Amino acid sequence: MAQRKRILLIEDEEDIASLIKLQAEISGYILHVEVDGINGLRAVEREKPDLVIIDIMLPGQNGFDVCRKIKSNPELRGIPVIIVSAKSDEIDVLLGLELGADDYIAKPFSLKVLMTRIKVILRRNRETEKTTKNISFGEFTLEVDRYLLRKNDKVIPITLSEFGILKRLLQNRGKVLTRNQLLDDIHNDDSFVVDRNIDVHIASLRRKLGPNFKWIDTVRGIGYRFKLDLAEEASESEELVTS
Repeated sequence: MAQRKRILLIEDEEDIASLIKLQAEISGYILHVEVDGINGLRAVEREKPDLVIIDIMLPGQNGFDVCRKIKSNPELRGIPVIIVSAKSDEIDVLLGLELGADDYIAKPFSLKVLMTRIKVILRRNRETEKTTKNISFGEFTLEVDRYLLRKNDKVIPITLSEFGILKRLLQNRGKVLTRNQLLDDIHNDDSFVVDRNIDVHIASLRRKLGPNFKWIDTVRGIGYRFKLDLAEEASESEELVTS
């Protein structure tokens, strides 16, 4: 029998914490709650959970600081982090993602959507721990060790920068990546890339993948996302959790 995944929730709103805890336990997870940033970070260091959910407006230490400290610690940075917050302005979402959060969910949100995001992130984290030489999607295969993109048996010409962007998007399927995060993967001695050039590379990738290829989403003002399979997308029409 598979071991139940452990989730740490750092949330000071008791009603919201209770709802998330109940839904997580129904979904088969073990969830522990901390109500302030300082004790929440200590719990992460002590327990090393499989996933952390953090609110932003916390007593003691805000969620951005907790996320930054988790992702800057070599022993903790592999733990996925989901930020849930009433702060839904573009700058707040960008900051959370730049600090290394794996997802950012604005309140109000659906509990079922949150559980789906948790499931996807945990599965993705498990898969990235394995040594993967090829990444397949639809008719395409990205051969990681050989820097090749194939459509069935045909090689699709692709630059190193495009390869780096596509690889990062595929390895983080379903997660929104900022332009700066994508830039981290394509700096090399043979190319000079600036922020807005990411859009050019994405446009080139879309042309090469074909007119019917609709899996790379533009997230306005933030960056890009490689879509999940439709079966994995949760309905947004469920009852919402409010701030």
